[in-house]
Amino acid sequence: MKAITNAVLVMRDHLIPEAAILIEEGRIVDFGEMGKLDIPAGCRIIDAGGLFAGPGLIDIHTHCGGTYWFSEDPAKAAAHHLKHGTTTVLPALYFNMTQAEYLKSIQTIREAVANGACANIGGLYMEGPYLNPKFGCDRESNPWKGPVEREDYLPIIKAAADLARVWAVAPERPRILDYVKDVIAYDPDAVFSVAHSEAAPSQIEALLPYGLRIGTHHTNATGDLAKYPECRGVCVDETVNYNSDIYAELICDSHGIHVDPYMLRLVRKIKGDDRIILISDAFSMDGPVPPGYDGVTDINFDYEGEIAGSKLTLDQACYNMMKHTGASIVNVFQYASYNPARAVGFSDRGEIAVGKCADLVITDHRMNIKNVILKGELQE
Repeated sequence: MKAITNAVLVMRDHLIPEAAILIEEGRIVDFGEMGKLDIPAGCRIIDAGGLFAGPGLIDIHTHCGGTYWFSEDPAKAAAHHLKHGTTTVLPALYFNMTQAEYLKSIQTIREAVANGACANIGGLYMEGPYLNPKFGCDRESNPWKGPVEREDYLPIIKAAADLARVWAVAPERPRILDYVKDVIAYDPDAVFSVAHSEAAPSQIEALLPYGLRIGTHHTNATGDLAKYPECRGVCVDETVNYNSDIYAELICDSHGIHVDPYMLRLVRKIKGDDRIILISDAFSMDGPVPPGYDGVTDINFDYEGEIAGSKLTLDQACYNMMKHTGASIVNVFQYASYNPARAVGFSDRGEIAVGKCADLVITDHRMNIKNVILKGELQE
């Protein structure tokens, strides 16, 4: 048995100071104030030194870890995120892949998980193939601009069905419902997101009964439907904001470039703390930094000058969210652990509770990660 002692526990809606957590066989078996908790003799003690102990971070949408693509070197990419407290990660596979590249990437990640090299990989985030070709970085390389054809997508669904947690779609694509129904046929628990889209509210809401519950990188790579030149239309962002069952993913970089700090505060006010998910959307693109972005170090650009994901990990995103919105440490653990767990169906993690996975982090008030515990094991 192990015990994390001398910690401030970050619970779902409060803190427990001067507390401890007991861990056995990879699970949390008890927790509470140290004066009220019986810590068995012989426990291996992990002294938190008065810092915060919270649930491990869960990044449901990221393509890279550092400069390593999950599709090419999942072990190194996963290890990079684990160092930063991400105990569950969903590698995202982007729409710029051909069918053959999708299949190869899925197999590469599957083999890495099977051989134990990536204990923190919890599935896949399928960011494609059928998104709106008008949106997203590297869109000139999109091989999926043509019709939605079963013979093109079915091999990908079959290959990914038991791994994928999220399937991103642009609801306005013709015959997208055929694709959605085929995904569900192979993955009955499929979660869908609206992504890279200019869909009208009615098109998005038509997919709610089929499991659409996430807005991919909210306010990024979305379009407006303006009926009149002088008026702003309603489109993806408004639909995600309006529907209380849809979680809003947010990329929270240090300068507030992906999402302006005022918009972050507005989204928080509209969606509430239980429908926000922080993601890193880490990408590796070495296009030149466009004019006006001097000093920006945590996002990427493609060769057209477009923003191309981030260089973030979730610990940094959490701190940025605190800085930009005034969110507390309790709030950001909710955005980066509990909410993503609930959104994609991880019922065994995302909070400190008896019986949950002992995926935990010890951090200071600025989300500088000091220790990571994965499945009850302290990571060196």
